[in-house]
Amino acid sequence: MLMLKVVALLLEYPDKALWQEKDELNALVAQQTPMLQPFVTRWLSGELLDRQSEWCETFDRGCATSLLLFEHVHGESRDRGQAMVDLLAQYEQAGLLLDCRELPDYLPLYLEYLSQQPEAAARQGVQDVAPILALIGGRLQQRASAFSQLFDSLLIWAGSPLRSSSVAGQVSKEPRDDTRQALDAVWEEAQIKFIDDRAQACDASLEKAHQQRFQQQPIPQYLDLSAGGSK
Repeated sequence: MLMLKVVALLLEYPDKALWQEKDELNALVAQQTPMLQPFVTRWLSGELLDRQSEWCETFDRGCATSLLLFEHVHGESRDRGQAMVDLLAQYEQAGLLLDCRELPDYLPLYLEYLSQQPEAAARQGVQDVAPILALIGGRLQQRASAFSQLFDSLLIWAGSPLRSSSVAGQVSKEPRDDTRQALDAVWEEAQIKFIDDRAQACDASLEKAHQQRFQQQPIPQYLDLSAGGSK
């Protein structure tokens, strides 16, 4: 589905390839996914370096807006590992092979996987993570980030009753984890390692770095599914 492919692309770290094709993407979105047009017009009208900085400020500071889905469900518990194994098995069954640096629960990757499924299955796949999408979108909305529009677009497309605004009350009570003070608290006791063990590059890639970075941070509460999205 084009909708999922475009959102996955827009949620990725922006690069030169995207900016070189931005006119074509703008035209495609205008014709086939007009729901995304306001975000796309604004996002692609900026300078690449500015957008790269904005992306890092949005998704790479703290874990509250992490694009790793299971971060918002399991944190760093052992259950997260099993959940990723199960999701990886789904990918492999669908013929989607990952390299060692890609985590299965990375949202753009998950959307790419769903885009290859039948439409009914793809919509159900988005509905399965709708509480997480609403939670991330709600935090982005609180921070006045236009990226919340993408999360609401996914929820609308999937037919979910949840929106970024559904968790406004919950999000307003959460401590911010992207402030200078919160980030300093995470890094101040980090151990510096000078040995580059290339033999263990895959094992010590994104997941291990992510765990070391966020293990001391105050993690905002996950959306209470029993509330039915009314918070």
